Amino acid sequence: MKKFLIALSMLAMGITSTQAQVAYEKAKAFDNVYLGVEGGVMAPLDLSRVTPLNAAAGLKLGKQFSPVYGANLEGLAFFGDNRWQTGSLGYSHSHTFVRAINLGLNGTVNFTNLFCEYNPDRRFEVGAEAGIGYWITYGDKHIIQTSNTGDDTELTAKTGLTFAYNLGEKRAWQLYVEPAILWNLTHGPGDAVRMGKHAAQLGLFVGLNYKFKTSNGTHNFKVWNVGELNDEINSLRDQLNAKPKEVVKEVIKEVVKEVPAVAEPQTICFDNLVFVTFEQGKYYLSKEAKSALDGVKAGRHVQIVGTASPEGPKALNERLSQNRASVVAKYLQDRGVIVDEATGKGVQGVTSNRLAIVYVK
Repeated sequence: MKKFLIALSMLAMGITSTQAQVAYEKAKAFDNVYLGVEGGVMAPLDLSRVTPLNAAAGLKLGKQFSPVYGANLEGLAFFGDNRWQTGSLGYSHSHTFVRAINLGLNGTVNFTNLFCEYNPDRRFEVGAEAGIGYWITYGDKHIIQTSNTGDDTELTAKTGLTFAYNLGEKRAWQLYVEPAILWNLTHGPGDAVRMGKHAAQLGLFVGLNYKFKTSNGTHNFKVWNVGELNDEINSLRDQLNAKPKEVVKEVIKEVVKEVPAVAEPQTICFDNLVFVTFEQGKYYLSKEAKSALDGVKAGRHVQIVGTASPEGPKALNERLSQNRASVVAKYLQDRGVIVDEATGKGVQGVTSNRLAIVYVK
């Protein structure tokens, strides 16, 4: 029981520290999740008795919190008869098909993404994983002794390197080779925690992971080149400052088709359109925006179309454009303006960047 409580506490600490990592892209709870199968062989770390090799097989369920850091739950089953060099994790007298199992929580780090620029199309990656686990031996009453000189449960730790190759056009599959060491931390009397090569197994595993599709439609993190987007936005701003009427005409071409038809056709010109701009990802009104809206007289009827810039997921842009239309509508209604409709249209063309367009009837 003491070892089990130690394992639970260390697992909880591992979960807390992993969740503190900051992802490169904000993702939903079940994004960047993968499921894998693995198999391999193990022998005592000091290689005093290499044969027979202990065969092992298992499952992994993991999540990448960012392109660099992640975590996984791992379950391994062992089938061999080669005891650990000393101590309590031997299973030479087991009479069950599965001699022992090890359940663990591992933190992962991707060295390739840590030291190089992240690329979702990359083929080869190098990483590492380390974690804490709980070992249970089956079917061997001879190793359950007093004073814990040998028993059937142990606290373990795992350390390993991963050499992975991403398969497929969408990189949904990942084949990896992992040399790893499984350490017995409580092999001595009294469950004292210690780590040593005399109670450890050296293993080589081969596995295959499948990365489930994320909410952004890929099997990996989606990369946005913020520098290029900002350059494009700044370029549009420069154009607007230099030739406001010419740029406005281009914007009108993209958004006027989204304004609902009126009973009596009217010619839409610059004079009966008010353009409100917003900061990236925001929908609050600036002092300049309020000043522009103050020019719409009380009692006038208006229709409002909110838009968003191309960067970002579609669902987010739709919500953002609606919020922009709604905040403009509320401001005008508070001033006595009659709002016939306020609709968010998401991304409309490449020039309708972060706008709310007010059509004054």
